[in-house]
Amino acid sequence: MGLQLRSLVKRNGELELSLVEVETPSPQAEEVVIRVEASPINPSDLGLMFAAADPRTARHSGSAESPVVTADIPERAMEGLAARVDKSMPVGNEGAGVVVSAGSSPQAQALLGKTVAAIPGAMYSQYRCVKADQCLVLPDGTTAAEGASCFVNPLTALGMVETMRREGHTALVHTAAASNLGQMLNRICLKDRIGLVNIVRTEEQATILGSQGAAHVCNSSAPTFTQDLTQALVATGATIAFDAIGGGELAGRILGCMEASLTRFVTEYSRYGTGIHKQVYVYGTLDTGPTVLTRNYGFAWSVGGWLLWPFLSKIGADGAQRLRERVAAELKTTFASRYTKEVSLAEALRLEEIAVYGKRATGAKYLINPNKGVAQ
Repeated sequence: MGLQLRSLVKRNGELELSLVEVETPSPQAEEVVIRVEASPINPSDLGLMFAAADPRTARHSGSAESPVVTADIPERAMEGLAARVDKSMPVGNEGAGVVVSAGSSPQAQALLGKTVAAIPGAMYSQYRCVKADQCLVLPDGTTAAEGASCFVNPLTALGMVETMRREGHTALVHTAAASNLGQMLNRICLKDRIGLVNIVRTEEQATILGSQGAAHVCNSSAPTFTQDLTQALVATGATIAFDAIGGGELAGRILGCMEASLTRFVTEYSRYGTGIHKQVYVYGTLDTGPTVLTRNYGFAWSVGGWLLWPFLSKIGADGAQRLRERVAAELKTTFASRYTKEVSLAEALRLEEIAVYGKRATGAKYLINPNKGVAQ
């Protein structure tokens, strides 16, 4: 038996987070059981964990060892959650740990005792049974904490660069750029000599990226943001952006600045704007409000959604494997992750911890160790 963190949307509009005991299955021939030692709290995990509830409404009950957290879901959001009402759902996209049991197949047996990473979901669990071919064996000397985030953020960052290339762009823009993912993307672009415009919200975040060699960092809260962004776009030629914010006016402002930068290089006026295509992909919802577009960038533009899983499906098994191999090779350098705090499953449901990681703020990335404090 082992503990697992579950999220439940109740019909009365209440979210419930709790720890439940689940039986650890005996692995089938092609399966292994991982003793999970590290699993990050990513924004995508928070989306499943809290549904549409506001973490600021969270209330605590139960005991320190068996906590229960409830929070309110706005009535307007319940319709979109209809498919998961009264269904207790396990949380945690990815993580890493040690294989403690293996099925009879040679592939499974070869993993016994190895430290591996996987992305099967339900990783906020003390034990997780997965297919052997879902596991990535971590390089010798790599800890579970170092390998816990080797899927979602690294593959997303590499996917952005790959999308840029496949769609004929030569440089890119990224928002919320001081995040763990943003810092990875900056390191990729520096190593691959790709122009990158980083958009942040504070001078502190700008300093973080500047100290890591970022050439173009624009603070969206600065009074000179429009001019700064336009100049950075002139310098890099970036015509594709990946936006983690989603709501508000930022996506439209990026398109407007792209158009302004491109007009510096045209010699003939057109009332339809420049003919060079400008693309913004929204891949996050740090702002859950409407995306506001002010049409001042001609007609050669698009705004769409971008997600990792459809992208990996699009590039096929060979393309995805190529990206995974790069992640494994550069896990302690390009794709290194940094965490604010490591917590147990029970500690992850403390209100004071939820208040920190629930903000999704830069520099507040948490790592859950489901077996923290548990004797092996």
